[in-house]
Amino acid sequence: MTKQEIVSSISKKTGIDKVTALTAVEAFMDTVKEALVNNEENVYLRGFGSFILKKRATKTARNITLNTTMTIPEHYIPAFKPAKEFMDAVKDISAE
Repeated sequence: MTKQEIVSSISKKTGIDKVTALTAVEAFMDTVKEALVNNEENVYLRGFGSFILKKRATKTARNITLNTTMTIPEHYIPAFKPAKEFMDAVKDISAE
């Protein structure tokens, strides 16, 4: 599902115009990005899931073409952790 499809679905379900729905969706995405980029806090949406930062440890990687090794420093990556209710709903679909 694309962002435009999400906007259309929200517009149909709520009765608001697509421009307003698009503004709301983009504002939500910007808010989540800002919270994670500024390392302020994780974003928790009860019943849906959490947008979190995961810490990747320092590791050694190999470039097999040049036969060299390099160290990749520790860093953070964004991740989504679905809520238990969400996971259970998806499991129920796959069980059918």
